[in-house]
Amino acid sequence: MNDILLKIEGLRASVEDKEILKGVDLTIRKGEIHAVMGPNGAGKSTLSAVLAGKPQFTVTAGTIEFMGRDLLAMSPEERAWAGIFLSFQYPVEIPGVTITNFMKTAVNAHRAGKGLEPLKAGDFLKLMREKMAFVQMKPEFAKREVNVGFSGGEKKRNEIFQMAMLDPTLAILDETDSGLDVDALRIVANGVNALHTPEKAAIVITHYQRLLDYIVPDVVHILKDGKIVKTAGRELVAEIEEKGYDNL
Repeated sequence: MNDILLKIEGLRASVEDKEILKGVDLTIRKGEIHAVMGPNGAGKSTLSAVLAGKPQFTVTAGTIEFMGRDLLAMSPEERAWAGIFLSFQYPVEIPGVTITNFMKTAVNAHRAGKGLEPLKAGDFLKLMREKMAFVQMKPEFAKREVNVGFSGGEKKRNEIFQMAMLDPTLAILDETDSGLDVDALRIVANGVNALHTPEKAAIVITHYQRLLDYIVPDVVHILKDGKIVKTAGRELVAEIEEKGYDNL
């Protein structure tokens, strides 16, 4: 049985004619958590954006397969419906749209993409209450506009709540630890860990060891100047902390 969820080969990508990714190879199997670390400008966020299908990034070479399908041939919506979720480094605010309406639209769009009927109102609200409790979000947040007036920690917690609602097969966390205090970091990490199963995988993009103290990776990659220059187990995190990226 094939346990490969994501296979990237020779990936090159540019933005505004500037090449950012310069030949990335990466294989992720079911049940694995991969950490991608590296200095600023290495291409970490570009990698996550390309996987999610952000249109401003142009893939110039290479292939990406997700669960045996050609990911590059899929629209961003199709990628989300297929089970890819991207947690943003800087979650956007959506004035005028409540979290309840936003999530109802997102969940039912996912269901429609899979040929399922929309959730009944009562079933949706029950699911929403369960998932909000799961990430320790207060019920009154359901009536608030998406991320408007939220603290950094509340925005990131809202991202993990969205992830819990959509139940992705591959979660991509792009510097989710950015701007979080210790308590918020622990809540976010606990949510990610609790959602992880042997059938799912995650890519955790981060600069720092502290998030990986809570979300323990199976594999760690160093991305530098658009290429993965080193791959090892979780022991690589401590080596980075001790030596920095330049001395690896």
